[in-house]
Amino acid sequence: MPVESMETLKRRMDNMGDLLAIVKTMKTLAAVNIRQYEHAVEALTDYNRTVELGLRALLHQMDTLPAAEPTPAAPTTGIILFGSDQGMCGQFNDQVVNFALAELDRLQIAHTQRILLAIGARAVAALQEHDHPVQVQWAVPGSIEAITPLIHDIVTLIDGWRSQQAMTRVLLFFNRPVSNSAYRPELLTLWPVDWSRLQRLAHEAWPTRLIPMFTMSVDRLLAALLRQYLFVSLYRAFAESLMSENASRMVTMQAAETNIQEHLEDLTMLYHQQRQTAITAELLDIVAGFEALTGAASAQRKAASSVVGSV
Repeated sequence: MPVESMETLKRRMDNMGDLLAIVKTMKTLAAVNIRQYEHAVEALTDYNRTVELGLRALLHQMDTLPAAEPTPAAPTTGIILFGSDQGMCGQFNDQVVNFALAELDRLQIAHTQRILLAIGARAVAALQEHDHPVQVQWAVPGSIEAITPLIHDIVTLIDGWRSQQAMTRVLLFFNRPVSNSAYRPELLTLWPVDWSRLQRLAHEAWPTRLIPMFTMSVDRLLAALLRQYLFVSLYRAFAESLMSENASRMVTMQAAETNIQEHLEDLTMLYHQQRQTAITAELLDIVAGFEALTGAASAQRKAASSVVGSV
């Protein structure tokens, strides 16, 4: 076997080894990220309970719920879709985009009535493949600390939509984890608020004997609590979407690791076979050379013996 071919195999094996190390590192990082976002969701539970208690206390003392806003002549729907900026996460973006477009068609929301905010370059690309325009595009936060500022920007954007775009509804599409390695797309209505659910909360018994009091105006306090309620819903959806993205990436990296290991084993076997073939060929050359030298020496001895005999 030519030396160049064995060197080529050795380079391919080294490249596969480097790629395997990268895949293992990405899988480990995905697992670490999943745990971080799980902690964030768990920590959010107490905060969410506090907000709901505030709403219960306020609504319990309100005679009537706020009246529904009048429907404008040309209503629009705000759509927020959580995707990913990075690849190597399987069908993560395609699934949530396909689900969102199917739900919008089911709800009979025309393209002219949609204003879409897509978070994640990969989700934007998937939407563009379906010829769906994206009015606003933002990047996915790279850490837990970056989620809160982005959510404040989203809440501000929703406020602008409601006041300037004659918007009557805001829908959120994201992937929610169902296990350590699986997820499913979800639809959450951010606006209008589900007053029926809040009314059920208001009729629940207060957990202590101390009934809370408040001095702020009802409208200001309700607006502040609803803003926090919206913040909690967005934060939870964001964290769950990032958990799903990393779970999908971990599954993809696991499959890639298995394929690379199998390919590396095949290359290693081929390399050893060719190396053994080369060694065998070298040994045969040595044996053939030895036999040739031995035959030549024997012929010389016979020739010398013939000359001596004739003398």
